[in-house]
Amino acid sequence: MTTLAIVIVSWNVRELLERCLRAVERSLAGSGIAYQILVVDNASADGTPTMLRAAFPAVQLIEPGANLGFAAGNNCALRALLGTGGAPRYILLLNPDTEPVGDAIPRLVRALEDHPKLVAVGPQLRYPDGTYQPSRRRFPTRATFFWESTPLDRLWPANPWARAYRCADAPDDRPQPVGWLVGAALLVRTEAVARAGLLDERFFMYSEELEWQARLQRAGCGSPRRASGLDNGASAIWYLPDAVVIHHEGKSSEQAVAARHLNFSRSRILLARMWYGWRFAAALRAFLRIGFAYELATEALKLALGHRPILRQQRIGVYHTVLRQL
Repeated sequence: MTTLAIVIVSWNVRELLERCLRAVERSLAGSGIAYQILVVDNASADGTPTMLRAAFPAVQLIEPGANLGFAAGNNCALRALLGTGGAPRYILLLNPDTEPVGDAIPRLVRALEDHPKLVAVGPQLRYPDGTYQPSRRRFPTRATFFWESTPLDRLWPANPWARAYRCADAPDDRPQPVGWLVGAALLVRTEAVARAGLLDERFFMYSEELEWQARLQRAGCGSPRRASGLDNGASAIWYLPDAVVIHHEGKSSEQAVAARHLNFSRSRILLARMWYGWRFAAALRAFLRIGFAYELATEALKLALGHRPILRQQRIGVYHTVLRQL
């Protein structure tokens, strides 16, 4: 039986995907781990399928024919894996803009083998220059929705709600339980996926791995403290800094900036409605629209002052689009 399946959802990042696959091969070389790789290509226009067929014939290529997003794209591969009699013991969800360093992948696999109560583990992420990239998270409270990744966060970056959410009060160089991990590199026990279910395809991109890992936690740890998450102290998901993965963050989403803002905001609103009800979600939507209006006004003022006019015009166009569609 295959020990490990690696699932990569890719969209228009051919060169980074090739680097990722080479790094995966190096990481697993000599490990003795039997593995397979599945790449779901979300209708790339950069020649990704041709590159895969020519350079990586052993990779299983799945072409849904459209850009399904992160959740539905991963689910294409997960259904294929879970629907076979010889499903692997572990599944690694890996972004195409990542590069495992050294034996990062075998380290993650060994962690699940050595600790049967864990349902998922993730590595330390680093930027291409080698600096630490935050990937540890607790589950969001109501305050987190307003204070993390919003204009309020930039105005008060040390606010306690965002700091707690990002585990900024815990050292990043020690193994530790977390609520959830950024999904750029996440190794999951297959039996836990079978219990928790697939990713929620209502999320096109962003927040899907958060909601999914809340279900994985419940599948591994019993009943949660509340429907929105779980007591982080009883976590079945761990962060392992001894395994390192380089992450060229956002190389797909930066190709469509307005869509990135919309997807992030819509996913956050959807999660808020699922966990805290429609009234809270409506308040959050109104708040986010005010935030984008603030950003638009700021860019318009800078444009009026003649500061980097091309950039300001681009951003004004993005915020207009977001305000119309959010």
